Amino acid sequence: MPSDVKPLPAVSTENADLPTMASPYVPPAPEGPQLLIRPLGFADPFRWLARGWQDLLKHPGIALFYGLCFWGMAQVLTLVFKHKPEYTLSLVSGCLLVGPFLAMGLYEVSRKRERGEMPDLATSLMCWDQHIRSMAMLVLALLVLELLWGRVSLVVFAVFFNTGMPSTTGVIEAVFNPNNIEFIVAYLVVGGVFASLVYGLSVVSIPMILDLDTDAITAVLTSIRVVFSHLGVMLLWGFLLSVLVLAALWPWALGIILVGPWLGHASWHAYRATVGWE
Repeated sequence: MPSDVKPLPAVSTENADLPTMASPYVPPAPEGPQLLIRPLGFADPFRWLARGWQDLLKHPGIALFYGLCFWGMAQVLTLVFKHKPEYTLSLVSGCLLVGPFLAMGLYEVSRKRERGEMPDLATSLMCWDQHIRSMAMLVLALLVLELLWGRVSLVVFAVFFNTGMPSTTGVIEAVFNPNNIEFIVAYLVVGGVFASLVYGLSVVSIPMILDLDTDAITAVLTSIRVVFSHLGVMLLWGFLLSVLVLAALWPWALGIILVGPWLGHASWHAYRATVGWE
């Protein structure tokens, strides 16, 4: 053995008697309040509607203002669809940007009433300014989904529509032509998928941002957890929202003046009954 190589030190046998762990180490749970998804029943959506109705009756002036805003958006969409249908999708994108901020104003009214405070119109209109980053991220995600929805709808239109491009005066008649049954089915399936995505991302995320000032990603993930934790109840809630909105659009969308604020208040109570802290 060469002279410059040092011999290895002798291995100590002192560690051989140290105790070993019977099971792997599990870190303790994080301290502080933890998000809790509360249990729900099929009667809960009707309770949310009842509480939303109480909020509307307590502050009818504020509800009327927001209802007129929703009605104005519906009238503009109708006029554009009748006279310039090629711009309808762009205008829907604009409504998708404005709508969440209007809804947040209604949530603020319900939140203040829940706390025993007196809500006012000015505060409800500006309640989003402290949450602009999270709201901007969420609205951007919704806008991207809406644009994808529009693109896919154009593809479905090009592939399945069999009676030629409809004129601006005969859109409904052309769409519901018996020769276009494949188009109707494909369009409803595609629309249902994207509508479900938008609903799942936003069902409790916007009121959660207002209430807890959380980031958009956390709010969206919580919203998805709520939907998958109570799929049946949330499907019922989405069905009720859809039926009431569709009923409010006839005639001349006058019903949206009442139904819009009502559902806004009810959506706040849906969030409060679903998401809590333990």
